[in-house]
Amino acid sequence: MTDRWDCLCAGIIVADQVCEPIVAIPPAGGLSLTPRLTFTIGGCAANVAVDLVKLGLRVGVSGCVGTDLFGRALADLLTTAGVDCTGLSARPEQPTSGTFVINVQGEDRRFIHCVGANALYDGTQITDADLARTRVLYVGGYCLLETLTPARVSELFQRARAAGVTTMLDVVVGSRAACWEWVAPVLPWTDVFLPNHDEATVIAGGTDPWEQARRFRAAGCGTVMITCGADGAIYDGPAGRCRVGTFPVTAVDPTGTGDAFVAGYVYGLLKGHSPAACLKYGSALGASCVQAIGATTGVFHAAELESFVASHSLIVEEW
Repeated sequence: MTDRWDCLCAGIIVADQVCEPIVAIPPAGGLSLTPRLTFTIGGCAANVAVDLVKLGLRVGVSGCVGTDLFGRALADLLTTAGVDCTGLSARPEQPTSGTFVINVQGEDRRFIHCVGANALYDGTQITDADLARTRVLYVGGYCLLETLTPARVSELFQRARAAGVTTMLDVVVGSRAACWEWVAPVLPWTDVFLPNHDEATVIAGGTDPWEQARRFRAAGCGTVMITCGADGAIYDGPAGRCRVGTFPVTAVDPTGTGDAFVAGYVYGLLKGHSPAACLKYGSALGASCVQAIGATTGVFHAAELESFVASHSLIVEEW
């Protein structure tokens, strides 16, 4: 593996089991048939890592799995994908984190999740030597893990900033009630905050993504990017504001779409592109993701991404 990373992806690592869309959720004792059940890489940190490798970037991962079959399978899949797994810790105390992703035709996904070994991850596993060899530090799944506290993430991001590393924060709010109290202390040390609109609504309140972005920036965050589903995504940062739409594609499985968007954004950022161009890359990579079962299966490689962006128009507004 390379001595340098373009991005170190830290946080939740999950074994996903995804069903192709079923007609309806069966009643108690009932059965619904699906054409396929797929075992795939899941979790923000793992998904973004694999997507970035597909885009030709050098990527490491930092997280915890169990010593069980799922943990071994995830380590093998990540390594085979080209992710540097030296920061992936196999722990016997907990099973590997897992999610059943239930897709129903015409409905949003349903998730059944086991936190498992992710509960053992607290960010202290990342050393100063790790930070010295990366350009971007992405933390995914924040707010889901009790161990990944505001104090620990703030300290990690301060160390990253001191090393000249760009800090990026992504969240999974789950059932946490006091999300603002967890997010606000970390925002002054966050270069890019990446919630979706539902998460931003839970954390900041209100329904206007621009007002949510304003509140996050007022709390100290440098740049805010909020994905808004079919309404596209917005950017609010030092370079101004912009909004992009979505590419019309046929969705098969939306699992991992937000992570693909993040990877596309990071790709554009590391290539030195404008915020609008970065959001366009994110939207395109998200569009590729939804067209196949699994969080990373259908994601474009770099040449495919560049070709798609060059040949497809997208609504872009800048001010």
